[in-house]
Amino acid sequence: VVENEIQARIDNIFSNLERLEILSSKEPPNKRQNAKLRVDQLKYDVQHLQTALRNFQHRRYLREQQERQREELLARTFTTNDSDTTIPIDETLQYNESLQSAHRGMDELIGSGTNILQGLRDQRVTLKGTHKKILDVANMLGLSNTVMRLIEKRAFQDKFLMLGGMAVTCVIMFLVVQYLT
Repeated sequence: VVENEIQARIDNIFSNLERLEILSSKEPPNKRQNAKLRVDQLKYDVQHLQTALRNFQHRRYLREQQERQREELLARTFTTNDSDTTIPIDETLQYNESLQSAHRGMDELIGSGTNILQGLRDQRVTLKGTHKKILDVANMLGLSNTVMRLIEKRAFQDKFLMLGGMAVTCVIMFLVVQYLT
């Protein structure tokens, strides 16, 4: 009853504040700002009071609910085979079994992932070895090609040296035969 009366008075104050707000807008411009500020302060105070009333009502409701629950617990009689005290073991066992199977499945996935990763590592080592051998062969072929080019170039130069030497020898022999005979 007291709470309802307090709520009615707070509602009455809110309606009076709304009228005050309308009246404050009709004040002369130099007093209007001060009047609005006072009305806003009063609104804030009333809202604070209403919040305090709601908090009080909420605490009272919780206290009454706790007392009701306490009375229900004290009035209740428990028996050894009460259906409310049974534990659903079957559901718990099924839940545990499904968790265990999920755990095993994850272990198998991790194991197969580890095996795949190890296989990839082995393949990488094999490919690195093959790559190294291919580079070695390419280097050997590259050296062989370079050596072959040098030999061909040297043979070409030797051919010109031989032809040049033969020409010089022929000229010397011709000159010797010409001047000595």
